[in-house]
Amino acid sequence: MKRSGRFDGYSANDFRQDLISGSIVGVIAIPLGMAFAIAAGVKPQYGIYTTVIAGFLISLLGGSKFQIGGPTGAFVPILFAIVMQYGYENLLIAGGLAGIILVLMGVFKLGALIQFIPRPVTIGFTAGIAVIIFTGQIASFLGLSGIRKHEDFISNMKEIGLHLSTVNPYSVITAVVCLALLLVTPKLLPKVPGSLVGLLVSSVLSVALFEGRVDTIGSTYGAIPGTLPQFHVPEVTLEKIIPLLGPACVIAALGGIESLLSAVVADGMTGSRHHSNRELIGQGIANIVTPLFGGIPATGAIARTAANIKNGAASPVSGMVHSVFVLLVLIMLAPLASAIPLASMAPILMIVAWNMSERRQFIHIVKTRTADSVVLIITFLLTVLTDLTTAVLAGLILAVVLFVRRMSGMLTVAKVLPDPASHRGKVASHIVNESHDCPQIAIISVEGALFFGAGTLFEKSISGTLDERPKTVILRLGKVLFMDTTGESYLAGVVRDIIRQGGVVLISGLQPQPRDVLKRTGLDELIGKEHFFTHTGDAIDYALTRLEHQKCLGCRHFAFRECAALSQPDTANER
Repeated sequence: MKRSGRFDGYSANDFRQDLISGSIVGVIAIPLGMAFAIAAGVKPQYGIYTTVIAGFLISLLGGSKFQIGGPTGAFVPILFAIVMQYGYENLLIAGGLAGIILVLMGVFKLGALIQFIPRPVTIGFTAGIAVIIFTGQIASFLGLSGIRKHEDFISNMKEIGLHLSTVNPYSVITAVVCLALLLVTPKLLPKVPGSLVGLLVSSVLSVALFEGRVDTIGSTYGAIPGTLPQFHVPEVTLEKIIPLLGPACVIAALGGIESLLSAVVADGMTGSRHHSNRELIGQGIANIVTPLFGGIPATGAIARTAANIKNGAASPVSGMVHSVFVLLVLIMLAPLASAIPLASMAPILMIVAWNMSERRQFIHIVKTRTADSVVLIITFLLTVLTDLTTAVLAGLILAVVLFVRRMSGMLTVAKVLPDPASHRGKVASHIVNESHDCPQIAIISVEGALFFGAGTLFEKSISGTLDERPKTVILRLGKVLFMDTTGESYLAGVVRDIIRQGGVVLISGLQPQPRDVLKRTGLDELIGKEHFFTHTGDAIDYALTRLEHQKCLGCRHFAFRECAALSQPDTANER
């Protein structure tokens, strides 16, 4: 562990700070662990088991100094869908498979790939998840009875609408008290967890005044056992694994994104630097082990990680302390937890959903009215109305398509000539017209990325500028910073057409990346290595010499002698 640098200079005072911060975060994690488990469609104790086991392993083995791991809101709709379709036992298998995938991602150093997911996609699905979590707690907040849970959002909303007549006023009072304390406590007592105060006060109120009239954890899910479950390996068969590979990949992808985002937030708050691939490996091991004790998938929790830092955490020990603290509370106070009303849990998850919604960033991107706005809204709507897998894939594909379209539109191809008004012999396109041109030498400036999305545009533009079939074509490629093999194939087609018509192609200002592509494909051999020039002036000198430029003086369109300025030393830097 010392090689990671996460414990460098660790002292007794650091340990005291870790004890304090870990205990405080443990207090915060208890209600959240149960709430996320309930929202995911499993028993509340499974959320506690996840907090204890996964939280400890993520802190011990991960790549972040301050990361707090456990069940999170981001997983809720995914886990709920898996439970509804495959059952709890298969959820454990999917979680283990996701852990294996995360370990492989870390081993093959794929941590950096997370940064290539567009921000509108992550904000879109995060906001969508927040809506699902928030609306999913309406029934518990209102104390509705006879509610059947469905996999899709619209069916769940219809279910709530059909059962509004069963509103339980005692549940509403309990929920409102908890919600009020959640909002007021941080303002009056900033260092006291509002979720704990709201949960305790509203639970005591409910037991004292409405006993038997409000659904509790015990009445709905049974008593919470005061011990960790025994080690149990789920029955794994190929028939079970194959249909669970898809859900496992989604869990792994979202877990990787969430954990690395949390680690980045921690870096920003502390000035530290996490190890992304080690973090993925630690997350993966935690998700492999946790299902063996009945726990659900876990990842880095941004809010709890931030609370850990704000309360003075000095090392990963604080995360381990938080898990041990939750375990001790489970052993000593499990019977009391069974009396917690579901109406008290609902506001906690609603506040979590509100805080994770990225509402400010969401509104900001929508207001820009750009392609990013479209990606954001599509991802958001598909997350809410279909599922996360569909939403993320659609968001990524749409983002790529719009990016390719945007990049292809930035490619410009223009015929240019030396500008007589420029003392440095610069070329310009505005001076080219029917009465001012040269039919024997064509200078074409290309700007932008020459790739698969712009290849057709490049070919058409070149064809449109070479109607008179000049003997020499100078392609100015100094502002083409990127070229892929598709772009190279279009360029090769243009070169072959010119050569077939008896002309020659000269290239000026070629950048390193396109030059490497031309070498790899052999196009530089077809063009002729002697036809590559650093500056346009050198290419023009070569073209004039080759064509015996004095013969060009009688050209009815344009005396190319005016181009001679480009062959002077003071123009040699013009590409």
